[in-house]
Amino acid sequence: MANVFEYLGYELASFDERPVNAVDAAIFSQAAMIDGAGIVPSVPRTPAALSRLRTLVAPAALRAARFEDLARAERFDAMFTGFVPEDLKKLLFALIASPRFRDMRLIGYKATFDETTHAQFSATTYLWRDSLAFIAFRGTDTSFCGWRENFDMTYKPVVRAQRLARFYLETMAAHLPCPLVVCGHSKGGNLALFAALTAAPKVQSRIEHVWALDAPGFKAGVFDEGAYRPLEGRITRIVPQDSIVGMLLEHHGGERCVESFAAGLDEHSIFSWETYGEDFVARERVNDASQALRAVAAEWLASMDDARKEQVVEAIFAAIAVSGAKSAAEIFAGGPELGRAAARALRELDPDERDLLTQEFGNLAGIVARRVGQDVASALFDWMG
Repeated sequence: MANVFEYLGYELASFDERPVNAVDAAIFSQAAMIDGAGIVPSVPRTPAALSRLRTLVAPAALRAARFEDLARAERFDAMFTGFVPEDLKKLLFALIASPRFRDMRLIGYKATFDETTHAQFSATTYLWRDSLAFIAFRGTDTSFCGWRENFDMTYKPVVRAQRLARFYLETMAAHLPCPLVVCGHSKGGNLALFAALTAAPKVQSRIEHVWALDAPGFKAGVFDEGAYRPLEGRITRIVPQDSIVGMLLEHHGGERCVESFAAGLDEHSIFSWETYGEDFVARERVNDASQALRAVAAEWLASMDDARKEQVVEAIFAAIAVSGAKSAAEIFAGGPELGRAAARALRELDPDERDLLTQEFGNLAGIVARRVGQDVASALFDWMG
């Protein structure tokens, strides 16, 4: 079974010779997880008229880095963010060796981390000659700040990272005259789609394609089908067969399902998605458990108003705070230690928060049992870890 690493080894054609595909978009979405601070030039300032004209005529005038510059910095202990740092390190060296990717110019690195506003945002632009720009948004890292912002999407129409994404897209578009490809994985896919849907029409008209890879959707009602029409035919959502993250919140339009050789939450990693030639291996649709998760999550969220959802989110993160967990990676790792920490956290919670979580998780369990049956409900929760 091949994956993106094999693709990087056998795909030798340049972007002039072979157009952008889904695997390319997945690779750029993961490259955006590499911390380029101090190596990749930051977002250009709004230029004066003469400077603006110069960059629009010749984007090569913009300062840029290469993938090899990231390796030369030798900051490997902190450079690779997220849940699969070793895969990201392997990816970096594969990009340096790849004839298709090694000559990309890296520009416009931007990162924001603000625990006060629960904001975790980063983006990088990858420029192929002066003819195509890939604008890639980073997914969620392992910080609780980043995950809190994800949960905030259940009751907030717009979160700060989404506003930053729209501003980033429009700023980079102002410096680049070429077509734009916008992409991201997980939360990064949500940001890519939000930025593209809300960008100014003159920017939307230059977007060649938007790739949202196993990305959560939006709070119900934020976008309707009409919001997608300006980009009709230029948006592709991809999810693995047992998708979890990509089933959450509201989406419009269809989705492509692809094969993964992992299981459960591990399928979220694009490094587990199977490739064949220039594409991922397709499946007809996601599995029944993913379909059930989509329906259950939608019903549970619809059963609460925004104030109630905010209270639940506050209580969840209060429980995490007293659990002793240091990062989201510890939470998703599961195991008996997590079970003991969760029990301790519930005991130590404020009684009102404890009652709130007990009631709402009881409601969730009831929805699961009613929709899919008690036996399947148990299997579903086991499958989710």
